[in-house]
Amino acid sequence: MRHQKAGRKFGRNPAQRKAMLRQLAISLILNERVTTTEAKAKELRGVVEKLVTIAREDSRHHRNLVMSRLDHTPSVERLFDTVAPRYEDVPGGYTRISKLGPRRGDAAPMVLIEFVV
Repeated sequence: MRHQKAGRKFGRNPAQRKAMLRQLAISLILNERVTTTEAKAKELRGVVEKLVTIAREDSRHHRNLVMSRLDHTPSVERLFDTVAPRYEDVPGGYTRISKLGPRRGDAAPMVLIEFVV
């Protein structure tokens, strides 16, 4: 039984899963939008929204917290300088997921995840 087993595994071990979500978060922060599968986007949403919530208050401590999760200096700078200031007074819901249809090769449901402007 799967009672109270939250989160998706994506057929990967924990280190690979963490690396995949970290790289998707970096791409989303740098490019403002990413096309990926529906399951990955739904997992990514939680990761990115928590990072934006931390980055809304710019302090050395918060930069270190975000850097420990992303480990990518350009994306951390962009998050604090460009992305997070847009959401100073917004209590949540920083991303939008739009469905695109099935992928041609394997019919996986594809979506576009982007920051709400």
